[in-house]
Amino acid sequence: MNHSRHALIVANDDYQEGGLQKLSSPAADAEALAEVLGDPRIGGFDVHVVRNRPSYEIRVRIEDFFSDRRRDDMLLLHFSCHGLKSESGELYFAAPDTRPKRLKATGIAAEFVQTCMADTLARTTVLFLDCCYGGAFSPGTVARAAGDAHVLENFAGEKLGGGGRGWAVITASNAMQYAFEGARLADGGSTKPSVFTSAVVSGLSTGEADKDEDGMVALRELYDYVCERVRRDNRNQTPSCKSDLQGDLYLARSERRRIVPAPLPPRLRAALAGEEDLTRLGAVTDLRTRLEHPDPALAAGAYEALKGVARDDIQTVAQEAGRALGTIRITPDPAALRFGPVDRHAVPPRQHVRLLGPPLARHCTPRTECDWLHVTPSGDGFDITVDTAAPGRWSGDLLLKGFVGEAVVQVEAEVRESRTVPVDTPPSRPRPPESRPPHPPRPPRPPRTPQPPPATAEPPPATAEPPQPAPPPATAAPPPATAEPPQPRPPQPPPAPPVPEPLRPPTGEPLRSGARPAAPAPRTGPLAYRAPALAVAALASAIAALALGIKAAAEAVRLVQAGQTWVLIQSHFARESTRDLVICLVLTLLSLILAGLAQHALRASPALYSRQRAAATSLLDWSAKALALPVFVLALLGLIAIVIAANIT
Repeated sequence: MNHSRHALIVANDDYQEGGLQKLSSPAADAEALAEVLGDPRIGGFDVHVVRNRPSYEIRVRIEDFFSDRRRDDMLLLHFSCHGLKSESGELYFAAPDTRPKRLKATGIAAEFVQTCMADTLARTTVLFLDCCYGGAFSPGTVARAAGDAHVLENFAGEKLGGGGRGWAVITASNAMQYAFEGARLADGGSTKPSVFTSAVVSGLSTGEADKDEDGMVALRELYDYVCERVRRDNRNQTPSCKSDLQGDLYLARSERRRIVPAPLPPRLRAALAGEEDLTRLGAVTDLRTRLEHPDPALAAGAYEALKGVARDDIQTVAQEAGRALGTIRITPDPAALRFGPVDRHAVPPRQHVRLLGPPLARHCTPRTECDWLHVTPSGDGFDITVDTAAPGRWSGDLLLKGFVGEAVVQVEAEVRESRTVPVDTPPSRPRPPESRPPHPPRPPRPPRTPQPPPATAEPPPATAEPPQPAPPPATAAPPPATAEPPQPRPPQPPPAPPVPEPLRPPTGEPLRSGARPAAPAPRTGPLAYRAPALAVAALASAIAALALGIKAAAEAVRLVQAGQTWVLIQSHFARESTRDLVICLVLTLLSLILAGLAQHALRASPALYSRQRAAATSLLDWSAKALALPVFVLALLGLIAIVIAANIT
């Protein structure tokens, strides 16, 4: 991958023509694909994005992209837009200024694209088309065009066989299907890439498309992965591929690299082939030490040798080899992750899973079938993130598969609808007053003049109105010695205003430091006795129903003991017991209803009832239910028995 690699991404989502629906995925498609292709550790492409530009400008950019290239260049062109079909069946890609009735002038013809691909001197050209070309679509998806256009027929091999060594065209869907856009997130959330582009990005970024784990993602591997992923996410869409390549075409690097066991040194091979048991045991000990070698290839060679000894050697040596193999295995820490609850559209939470053990045990590949679970290699393990796009409780497994075996990390997540105010947050309350009782405010006191002894002072009468203080004029003479100062001096202090009672804190809320305990709310009103009264009425109804049931049973026993015939007993029950049992049923139902109302009133307004009153109400409520339920069942059975007996007779 030392040759020059270039990528051009064309994304159009905002259309001026009213007949072309605005798309939501192309912007996300361009951003996600440009990031993974431009990453030097993955794609290493020189990426350019053309978004929502006029058709003439896009055609110029495409022609410039394919022109003046060298033999060693690799070119990748990606379209994410509407796909349109002319009346003659020709395929066009829509630009923001495209008019469906003037496609030749305002659209981007597929024939123009294939001509540019055929004329280029680049080594290889790849075309990704995330557009649709007709067919049915599922609810909740956005169709990008209408009518059938066999896209691969518009890119025939003889038309693309230019100066390069090969070409490939991969489409998001075939001629009879739509390309499905990514989920649109509500509440201001961002939009995901389309199903097709999301699969391409996932396969390249995670390395899951590297099926043979040779450290390189070939085009055929990527197509197989994308096809499988898209079909899994949406059975109504099937990607298509057509290519003419000389050899394998590698699009990206992958951190997935299988381990090739290195051969053992001649000394160890000779010891393992020796006839002495002690010699082979010594070789097993050396191999056990070799398992922790920092080079995974050397450790893998020792691992394979120990597997052969454990399988083929005598029991003593085989057991020692088996114990050595048991010391190395994939060990994730932790083995289970729990995310949440987190709000929808929040920043995806991240947790780290460490891999313990020697390098060979840490060499493994993460795999998962959960779309909401994302894994990124990081340091000594993996970073696990959860997609917060959709609410719900999610549970899945992350499979770690390596040279020495497999391990599973269980992941659970809970994504809830975002809430501005938590449900369990108590309403804001005013701060309780300070611990000191408030005093009435003192009236302002004007400056006082010297006063004579109070013996000569004559207080104002109790009924006299208090004089209004007025500032003396500048030339006024000082008041006489016996005169009262202008401020009011009532003979007795005015009554203090009522002290506001502090609010009662909610149940279980501790008082603030230095605050006076809140006075209990008054419970003398009629509402304070609502729940206890309902509970008493429920218990009374249950007792009355029980009395009627006992009466009916006693009357039946008395008739039997008196030697009455069965016909007379039935006649009596038809007249008397049936009435009593019906009344018993009504009373039990009334008791259960009253008990439920009492319990509801107690829970709805707990501040109205003291602890003792609430406890007494709950006890009465429970007693009423305990009596009413069995009496109701017995009365119902009695009525059924009377009806059956009457029918038999």
